Amino acid sequence: MWQVYFKELTELMRDKKTLIFVILLPIFIFPVIFGVMGLVLSSTTNKAMNAEHRYVIVNAEQAPEFTEALFYHKNFKKVDSDLVEQDALAQAIRDDKFDVAIVIPADFASKRQHVEQATWQIIYNQSSQFDFMYRYFNELLTDYNEKLQRESLTKLNVDPVKLAAIIKPVAIEKQDTAAKRENIGEKFGALIAYILIPLCLLGASYPAIDMGAGEKERGTLETLLICPISRVSIVLGKFFTVLTTGLAGALITVASFGIWGAIIGSLAGMSVVEEAMSAISITELVLIFSLLLPISAVFAAILLAISIYARTFKEAQNYISPLTIIMFVPLVAAMMPGIELNAKTALIPIMNVALAIKELIKGTADYWMLALIFGSTIALAGIAIGFCVHWFQQEKVLFR
Repeated sequence: MWQVYFKELTELMRDKKTLIFVILLPIFIFPVIFGVMGLVLSSTTNKAMNAEHRYVIVNAEQAPEFTEALFYHKNFKKVDSDLVEQDALAQAIRDDKFDVAIVIPADFASKRQHVEQATWQIIYNQSSQFDFMYRYFNELLTDYNEKLQRESLTKLNVDPVKLAAIIKPVAIEKQDTAAKRENIGEKFGALIAYILIPLCLLGASYPAIDMGAGEKERGTLETLLICPISRVSIVLGKFFTVLTTGLAGALITVASFGIWGAIIGSLAGMSVVEEAMSAISITELVLIFSLLLPISAVFAAILLAISIYARTFKEAQNYISPLTIIMFVPLVAAMMPGIELNAKTALIPIMNVALAIKELIKGTADYWMLALIFGSTIALAGIAIGFCVHWFQQEKVLFR
C-alpha cells in the first residue's frame, strides 16, 4: 500500500497542474477574494453614498422650510414636473425621468395650524440594497418634524425642553453582549466555510481523476494490477494519495485564511477584522483543519470511485460536475438565516462542517457538537472508503 502511495505521490508532485491546484490556488485565493470583495463593496458603497438623486416635490409651498433644506442638500437635485398623481409619478420614476417623488398634502399648512397629523408620500424604487437616498430624506424629515414639534408645543404653552419626555416617556438603550468577533463570525463564518470546503474538493479532484480514469487512458492500470500487490492495497494507496492532496490543500487554505485575514485587516486599517482574526487561536485553526480532514476523506473516496468507473479523463470530469453542484446545496443552506448548529444539523453532511467552522470563527463552538460532527463524518468517510475498495475489486468496473 505504501509503495503505491509514494509512487502516486511522486508522480503527482512532478505534475505542474497538481502544484497549482493544491498549493498556489489556496495560497492566493483568499487575498484575491477578500481584496476583490472589499474593493467592490467599498466602491459600490461610496458610489451609493455620493449619488445625486433627482427629485420632484408636489405642493412644495405647503412646507417651504423643508423644501429649502431638501433643495440645498448635496445628494438631491430638483427636477421640474407637472405630474401630481401617484400612478403618474411612479411611472415617471420607472421611465427614469427622476428618482424620487415627495407628495405633500395640499392641506398640510392648514393641518399644522389645527395641530393635526398629516401623511406625506415618498415614491421611489426600493429595490436597491444601499438605500442611502431614503436615509438622507429621513434625516431631513426628522429635523423638520422636531422643528414643527417645538413650534406646536410653544403654541400650546408646553415647555419644549420636555419634548422628548412628553413624546417618548420611555427610551430604549441597546447593549450588545456579543463580542466583535462573534458579530463578524456570524456574518462571514459561513462564507469562510463556503470557500474552504470546495477547495478541499478541488484539491482532490484532479489527482483522483488522474489516478483512475487517467491511468485507464494511458494503459498503465493493467500494469499496476499484475504487480504482486493486492487490489485493496492498490486502492488504499491511491486513496491516501488523493486524501493527502486534499488535506494539503485544506491545510494550506486554513493557514492562508489565518495569515491573510490578519494581514488584510492590518493593512486595510480594519481594526475590527484585525481584532477578530487575532482572537482566533491556533487551537481553533487546528479544529477547523480537523473538521476538514474527514470530509476530505469522504470527497477523496467518492472522487476516486467515480474516476475508477469512468472510461476517460473527460468522462470522469462530467461525472464529478454534478457532485460539485450537490455539494453546494448544504453549503448554501448553512448560510441561510436562522440555520443554527444543533443535534439535527450536526448529522447533515457538509452542512454540519460549515456550521461548525462558523461557530469556531465566532468563538462560540460547543465541543460536544464538534465531537458529534467529527464522529458522524468519520463514519461517513469509512462507508465511502469501503464502497471505493469494493468498487475497485469489480472487474466490470475496472475494464469498462
